[in-house]
Amino acid sequence: MNKPKKFETDAIRIQSKRTFNKEHSVPVYETSSFVFESAEEARDVFAETKEGHIYTRFSNPNSDEFIEKLCALEGAEEGIATSSGMAAVFLSMVSILQPGDHLLVPRQIFGTTYLLVTQILSRWGISHTFVDCNEPGSWEKCILPTTKMIYAETPSNPGLDLIDLKWLTRLAEKHGLYVVIDNCFATPYLQNPLKMGADLVIHSATKFIDGQGRTIAGAVLGSKEIIRDVRMFSRIIGPTLSPHTAWLLSKSLETLAVRMERHCSNALKLAQYLEKNSEVASVKYPFLPSHPQVRLAKKQMKLGGALVSFELKGGQKRAMNFLNALELLSLTSNLGDSRTTVTHPATTTHSKLTAQERKESGVSDSMIRVSVGLEHIDDIVADLEQAIIKSRSARNPE
Repeated sequence: MNKPKKFETDAIRIQSKRTFNKEHSVPVYETSSFVFESAEEARDVFAETKEGHIYTRFSNPNSDEFIEKLCALEGAEEGIATSSGMAAVFLSMVSILQPGDHLLVPRQIFGTTYLLVTQILSRWGISHTFVDCNEPGSWEKCILPTTKMIYAETPSNPGLDLIDLKWLTRLAEKHGLYVVIDNCFATPYLQNPLKMGADLVIHSATKFIDGQGRTIAGAVLGSKEIIRDVRMFSRIIGPTLSPHTAWLLSKSLETLAVRMERHCSNALKLAQYLEKNSEVASVKYPFLPSHPQVRLAKKQMKLGGALVSFELKGGQKRAMNFLNALELLSLTSNLGDSRTTVTHPATTTHSKLTAQERKESGVSDSMIRVSVGLEHIDDIVADLEQAIIKSRSARNPE
């Protein structure tokens, strides 16, 4: 078969070479190093004039298989697997930025990424300007002569704001800037930023790529030229993904498409239920007609994703009472699990931001983020409904 294969087929059929045992599923290569047939072979592999594995901090058949699949699904030339999503974020920045460079980044980003930009990169003389996802017209005037990169999430965490990727990459091209996109929420099944002009895509593979809450992992994907620099940093600082975790992720990619279809179907139905509930003050979901960027969402995403954010009437006290009343759904800050997870961003994922920073990032004290899982939608709705009813006393205390 020479014609291009479909997403689902590549996710299942791309794999490392089988061993002499001809196993159907590639084994786990739990080894720190690899043996050479001769001193000359060792020399050539280290000199990169011959392909081969040296040390698992550099490469491993399991991480190679995982990345080869992910590159095919995202439309990337090459990539690097990392030990966590934040390791991927960090590598995507420090492999390109130098002291004196300037970074443009939306306020609507993951709390730890916000801290990386404000507390870590600033120590090394890398400055930044925060812009607003909802005010794209203001971005260009924030670009400085020292600006080198635009880093963004779309949809954002946790407010589910979107950025027009084609507009963004045109803006970056005009000013000679790198564009790095966190595609964690959308996954390569729903959105492909590289095909819309981004230079790098990063993933927290901990989330939907694993899909079962078992692993911590990340990935950086892009062109051969840029990934060459990312690989150099990765080899030196060593944010290595374990072979077993890479093996799990490669197997998980085989079911990504079917899982995301169910995640998105459930999330849309949940968002529609919440929007009709009189106890709910607001709901954000990219494919709801009420989302201010629904036309953009449907233009650049296949489906609306698995995340829903909403606010109950009654403020933070009501939100906390609601979370404490949940019986089936999991109260945890992780997302992308087969099980529905619920969290209060202001006191968890974005708790290290000041109140003013949270306000500017669109994280209110009453916001609740739901990562909608694969359970039957009736059971998901039923648990949220009973928790909403039980939490009502927070609005009208005796």
